[in-house]
Amino acid sequence: MLRRFFRGRPSRRSGRTRSFARLFARYCRIPLLIAAIAAFTEVYLHRRHWAVHQPEHELDEPFYKSCQEPATHLPRENAALVMLARNSELIKALRTVHSIEKHFNQWFHYPIVFLNDEPWSDEFINAMNATVSGEARFEIIPKSEWLFPDWMDTKAAKESIAKQGRDGILYGGLETYHHMCRFYSGKFYTLEALKQYKWYWRIEPDVDFYCSVTYDPFLEMAKHDKLYGFTISLPEEPRTCPSLFREIADWKEDHDIPTTELWKATVSASWVPWPFRSALSWFGHRDRKGDSWSLCHYWSNFEIANLEFFRGKEYQDLFEHLEKTGGFYNERWGDAAVHSLALAMLLEPQRVHHFEDFGYRHDWFFQCPANAPGGQLLESKTLGTGTDRSFSPERPGGVGCRCECDGAKTRNYASYCLNKLKQPNTTKRISTIGWFRSWFK
Repeated sequence: MLRRFFRGRPSRRSGRTRSFARLFARYCRIPLLIAAIAAFTEVYLHRRHWAVHQPEHELDEPFYKSCQEPATHLPRENAALVMLARNSELIKALRTVHSIEKHFNQWFHYPIVFLNDEPWSDEFINAMNATVSGEARFEIIPKSEWLFPDWMDTKAAKESIAKQGRDGILYGGLETYHHMCRFYSGKFYTLEALKQYKWYWRIEPDVDFYCSVTYDPFLEMAKHDKLYGFTISLPEEPRTCPSLFREIADWKEDHDIPTTELWKATVSASWVPWPFRSALSWFGHRDRKGDSWSLCHYWSNFEIANLEFFRGKEYQDLFEHLEKTGGFYNERWGDAAVHSLALAMLLEPQRVHHFEDFGYRHDWFFQCPANAPGGQLLESKTLGTGTDRSFSPERPGGVGCRCECDGAKTRNYASYCLNKLKQPNTTKRISTIGWFRSWFK
């Protein structure tokens, strides 16, 4: 009886709750709805602002879509192939040189500059001189341009490197890797050994080139007003450089540098509405307004680029700023990320070229274009008659020249970053579902 009695009596608290709910529904529902619509509209406009403009026509087609008779009679560009290597990497370096001589340099004979932070061994020098078809130069990087900068607290930097190693950050515990990233980010371009050249093609030990490059890429880059060329684009390892994007984004804003379409392509606009969005700036890979870097970058173990751009005042001022932050050692800022963000900030997108006709492998990542139908010049005396058919079959839509890899699978990495960074140059758009699926191909 008592239970039924108390259960049947409405409590004062429940009555007050229902009254509050009715008041809330009457007076707050419409303001909240308006606020939600305003927030949604603001986010929509914000993301629309960051949308990459679609060009009216293709701005970065392959220079050629089939084999060419090598134009060996044309003058060469002021260029060199450049490899950073150690004496202990002789076998790996020979693999790369054999590959690039077979697929390109046997016709064009560009010099190869070998860089080392230690004196070269006679064995390395003799082996390379016997392999290259052009000049081989063996240069030693001055210690002042390779090791810690003079102003840096070396002990603290080494402690930071050791901690990165304990934390399992990719290559973060390797002091020489930090030196290499810093060197390639800035000191490489002002190196005395390279001052005579305008263009460079960066190659590394233990890479493979799969396709014949029967035209001069330096000549084509100059002819088409390109400054930087790449093959593969990948996301950066997030823990290596949590503050890098913020430093470069702040530098861009502080120097009133206009936002290019390529910069937009590197940014992932936030879904959080203003004013809460700025709170995200406390997290890594965010600018001061809360938008994030997509982490997409050009993989710099292959790049064909104009040295004068990287020697220029804007890029060198940026490098000096980054240098003074200590991020190359306190974190593990990679040269690929630095190059990519600087290019996105300072260049119009049509000045960046994707060498999609190049077959290339580094580590386990590769790009393998399909061979162009009817474009393999099977009767060419310069290229060889092709009677041995050592290259892969031709495929519809192929752009490769005598590629030896299987063009049925053009790449073995997710195409999200490649598609994102190519957006400003192409009329093609990949759907969200297509981007998602590319991670699992």
